[in-house]
Amino acid sequence: MNSFDIDASCNSNWRRRFLQGAGAAIGLASLNPRSLFAQPSDRGTLRGTDFDLVIAPMPVNFTGAARIATAVNGQVPAPILCWDEGDTVTIRVTNQLQTVSSIHWHGILLPEEMDGVPGISFSGIAPGQTFTYRFKVQQAGTYWYHSHSAFQEQTGLYGPIVVLPKNGELVSADRDYVVMLSDWTDEKPERVLANLKKMSDFFNNKQPTFGEFMQDAQRMGVSGAVEKRKMWNQMRMMPTDFSDVTASRNISSALRYLINGSTSESNWTGIFSPGEKVRLRIINGSATTIFDLRIPGLKMTVVTADGQDVEPVTVDEIRVSVAETYDVIVEPTEEQAYTIFAQSIGRSGSVRATLAPRQGMQAPVPEIDEAHWLTMVDMMGAMAMSGANGGHGGHGAMQNSSSSSTASREAIATHQNHAQDAPTAADSHAGHGQSTTASTSKPAQAPKVRHARTEYGPGVDMRVDMPRTNLDDPGVNLRDNGRRVLTYADLRTVGGPVDPREPTREIELHLTGNMERFMWSFDGQKFSESLPIHFRYGERLRVVLVNDTMMNHPIHLHGMWSELESATGQFQVRKHTINVQPAQRVSFRVTADAPGHWAFHCHLLYHMEAGMFREVVVS
Repeated sequence: MNSFDIDASCNSNWRRRFLQGAGAAIGLASLNPRSLFAQPSDRGTLRGTDFDLVIAPMPVNFTGAARIATAVNGQVPAPILCWDEGDTVTIRVTNQLQTVSSIHWHGILLPEEMDGVPGISFSGIAPGQTFTYRFKVQQAGTYWYHSHSAFQEQTGLYGPIVVLPKNGELVSADRDYVVMLSDWTDEKPERVLANLKKMSDFFNNKQPTFGEFMQDAQRMGVSGAVEKRKMWNQMRMMPTDFSDVTASRNISSALRYLINGSTSESNWTGIFSPGEKVRLRIINGSATTIFDLRIPGLKMTVVTADGQDVEPVTVDEIRVSVAETYDVIVEPTEEQAYTIFAQSIGRSGSVRATLAPRQGMQAPVPEIDEAHWLTMVDMMGAMAMSGANGGHGGHGAMQNSSSSSTASREAIATHQNHAQDAPTAADSHAGHGQSTTASTSKPAQAPKVRHARTEYGPGVDMRVDMPRTNLDDPGVNLRDNGRRVLTYADLRTVGGPVDPREPTREIELHLTGNMERFMWSFDGQKFSESLPIHFRYGERLRVVLVNDTMMNHPIHLHGMWSELESATGQFQVRKHTINVQPAQRVSFRVTADAPGHWAFHCHLLYHMEAGMFREVVVS
C-alpha cells in the first residue's frame, strides 16, 4: 500500500474494531477496499497506543551518491504515527546511534518530561538506551515528530503524526494523504554550518549579476540601477538572502528537496477517483527550507492550521514555513494527473509529487518562479510602507519601493545606528523574562519600538524602529504573482481562543542577527548568553516578537499554544509555530498552563544552533 495513505491505514483502525464487534457474519466484500491494505505488515504507518521506535543509521541515496541517514525503524521519513484523540500512548524509543538522540513531539501538549528536548526537559537518550514516552493525547489534527539533538533532524529523523478526532473530522474527505516536505544534504550538517559561519552567502545562487544590472539600466537608467545597488553595498547585505542553504546542482553540499521521502524523479503519487474529496495533510518537516506549495489546476481549501480547525478558505498557493502544518481539501473532477509543486522561498529549487487516477500518470511540472529582490518593506517595515507609499493591499499587492532614494537613505541610517545611540537600562524593552503591565489599549498600528541594550553589539547588524504589523502580506517572492495566496489574515480558528481572558502582562523579544557573520539570537543574545524567560503559572500574557532581520523566522514555543493576534489585538488563529516576516511585528497570547521548562526557538535548524533559542520556565 501507499504508506502515506491515511484513509487506508489510520482510519482502518476503527473499521477493524467495528468488524470485530459485529462478528464474522459481515463479509470482506462489504468493506471499503482501501481498508484491505491496512495490514500489520505495513511498515509505513503505526497505529494504536503502544509503539516501539528504533533510531539507527541507514544507507540512503537521494542524489546519486550513497550517504548515511538517521532513520526510525529503517525509514526516512520515520513512520506515520496514528493516534486517537483521548488515548494514552506509550512509545519506547531505542537509540542505536553512537551519540545521544531524542524525539520531540512537535505541537503536542504533554508533560514537561515527555517533551524530548535534551538539556531542557530531559537528558536525552544515550547510545544503546531506551526511553519510554507516555502521555495522554489531548488534541486532534496533523502534527509531526523530530529529533532535538544536534543536526539529526537534517539527517532524516522526522516523521508525521496524525491524531484522529474522537467525534470525526469537521470537514470529511474520501481520501486522506500525508504530504511531508523536507530537505536533504549529502554534506555533514556540521560542515554546512561551518561554511555558513565562514561565508554566510556560501549557498546563495541568486546573487545579483551584471546582466541584471544592464536590464535595470535599460529600465530605470544607469543612475537608478547604481543607486539600487549602492544601498545594499553600503550595508554589506544581500538583496536575495532568502535562505541559508539552497538547492544547487553545482554544490555537493546544497539541498535536495523531498516529498514523503521521494525526489521529483521518484515522483510520489497519491491515487484518487474523479469526484472524490482528497485531504492532504501538508507538513513542512525540513531543517531549513520554507516552501511555497500549489497544485496547478486545483484549488486548495484550507481546513486546519497547525492541527487546529479553521474556517475554510480557498486559495491557489500556500507558503508553508518550517514546522507548520496545513490540512487542505482538493476535489479533482477530471480523469487526469495533477502536480503537487513545492518551490523554495528563494526559488533555488523545487520538488514535485502527483495526484492521479492511476500509478504512472504525470502532469506538467511548472517552471520555478523568478526570484525578486527584497524590498524596503522587508528592511524598514512600516517606515517604508508610509514613507515610500509601499502599502500592502492584500494577497500580493505590496509595492516594490527599492527604487526610492529617500527610503534607501533612511534604511542605511537605520542600519548604521551606532552603539552610542543605545538606550539606558531603563529604556530596555521587556525581554529576557522581564515584563511590563499590558496596556488596556490594543496594540497600535506601526508601533515604534525600543531596543534592548543587548542589541547594540557585534551580533546585531540591523534594527527596525517601526516594524510593520500587516498579516495580509503573502511575503517576498509571492507578492503580485497573480495567484490567490494564503496569509495569516485569512486564518480564523474555529471556536475562538482557548482562554477568553485578556493578557495582564507583556513580554517583547526581538529576533536579531548578523547575517554576514551568521550570528542569530533573541535581543542580541545567543542562548549561551541568556537567562530563562519566566511565565507565571496560570497567567494569560502577550508575547510580542519584532523581527529586526531581513529573513523569515518560524518561531516555536513548546508546551503551550500560541494564539496569534491581529494588528488591533483581536484573536486570529491558534498555532504552535508562527512565521515572522522581515521587519514585522507580531503578537500572540499564551496561557501559562504547563509548569516546567520549555524550549522557545526559531525552527530554522541552523539559526537555532547558532543561538536563536531561549528557555521558558513556567512556575
